[in-house]
Formats: sequence, structure tokens, C-alpha cells
Amino acid sequence: MKLRLMALMLVILFAGAQAGLTAGETAPNFALKTADGKTVELKKLSGKVVVVNFWATWCGPCRVEIPGMLEVYGKYKAKGLEIVGISLDRGGWSVVTPFVEKMKITYPVVLGDGDVADAWGGIQAIPATFVVDRKGKIVERHVGAVSQEDFEKLVKPYF
Repeated sequence: MKLRLMALMLVILFAGAQAGLTAGETAPNFALKTADGKTVELKKLSGKVVVVNFWATWCGPCRVEIPGMLEVYGKYKAKGLEIVGISLDRGGWSVVTPFVEKMKITYPVVLGDGDVADAWGGIQAIPATFVVDRKGKIVERHVGAVSQEDFEKLVKPYF
């Protein structure tokens, strides 16, 4: 079953690679809660470079890219980088919280749903990563796993 699911996700990844919002569009606002009940609202992060990363605990490519994202986050956070991980796990916090702890994720993680995925152009594949500039415009978009080196190349021009 897991193999079928992975194969299906790969098909979706390649078939849906062109779906979603594109560079130049205003990033849709969201107000989503962290595990400890704090609300993360995109418009309140105005003035920062924000990476919005749609992912799930069961997604192999998502798992692969997280350590590199954490390294880049540590390097640029003081310069105004914020990452918001939007988990699309249907199991909710019962599966997300242990994963966040195991991976030592230090950026805010919130639970997303179909509404937020639709607002961002209909997320067809994960991981899906958007870079939002300090004025709230989407300036970069990447579907699929991103290496640490490529992730840094996505965000560095905005600092």
C-alpha cells in the first residue's frame, strides 16, 4: 500500500508540477494554529522574507529537505527569514508533533487543510515551497524536494 501511495504521489508530482500560484502574485493570507495554540498569520509576518512550505510526515521528499531548510533558517533568521511549515497530515497533531520533535524543527509548524491548499492555487504535490518577499508577493516557487544548496539559492537574493 505504501508503495502504491508513493507511486501515486510521484505521478501527481510530475502531472501537477505546473499547478499553484506563481511569482508576482500576492501571497494568500492564512491564520493557522501551532501545536501550542499560537496563531501564525502570514500578513503579520510582513517585512520578513517568508518561506511557506507545504509538507506531510509521510512524504519522503519532505523528510529529506527539512534538515537543509533548518540549516538555512539558522543562517538567515536573524536577517528576517521566517519559514512556516504547513503540514497537510490528516492525522493532525498526533502524528505531526512527534515528527517535529524528532526532526528538531525550530520554525513554526501549523496544520493546513484543503482550504489553505486551494487558496495557494491547489497544491497538487508536496513538498511545495513558496518564497514570499517582504511586501507579501510570491517571488519563488518550487515543487518537489529542494537541496540545502538550492534552498539557499531560492532565499539568498532577498537578503
